[in-house]
Amino acid sequence: MQAVVLIGIQATGKSSFCRERFGETHVRISLDMLKTRHREARILEVCCDTQQPFVIDNTNPTKEDRSRYIAPARKAEMRVIGYYFASSIGGALARNAEREGKARIPDGGVHATHARLELPAMDEGFDELHYVQIRDGKLEVEAWREERP
Repeated sequence: MQAVVLIGIQATGKSSFCRERFGETHVRISLDMLKTRHREARILEVCCDTQQPFVIDNTNPTKEDRSRYIAPARKAEMRVIGYYFASSIGGALARNAEREGKARIPDGGVHATHARLELPAMDEGFDELHYVQIRDGKLEVEAWREERP
């Protein structure tokens, strides 16, 4: 079973990718939707206990942030797959400016996440890692290369 962890600053296509790629097959776990870490942890626990595929649709900018999902998934012997959404801060801010209402994040929040962003690495416990980029308005997945900046 799969545990998918999305990684990247706001307005880089994570939620769209989640819906398109995993909407029919995985439970979506999102702190934006669940509002508390307690609720998030409970749903994560149930998914791991029942071997239900899930996708973590949060920014997950640091190794520490990602470990809260990777460790239980590994313990449950799930396959852990990461998708890193590569984007410039300028591109993310421009896309964010097009959002309306609660979907729009204050620019300071995007900058704060960007400042904390750590490139993921296989040794965090991932079985697979991929890059995702927006090209011509479409999300494209590329093979992971450790040497890539």
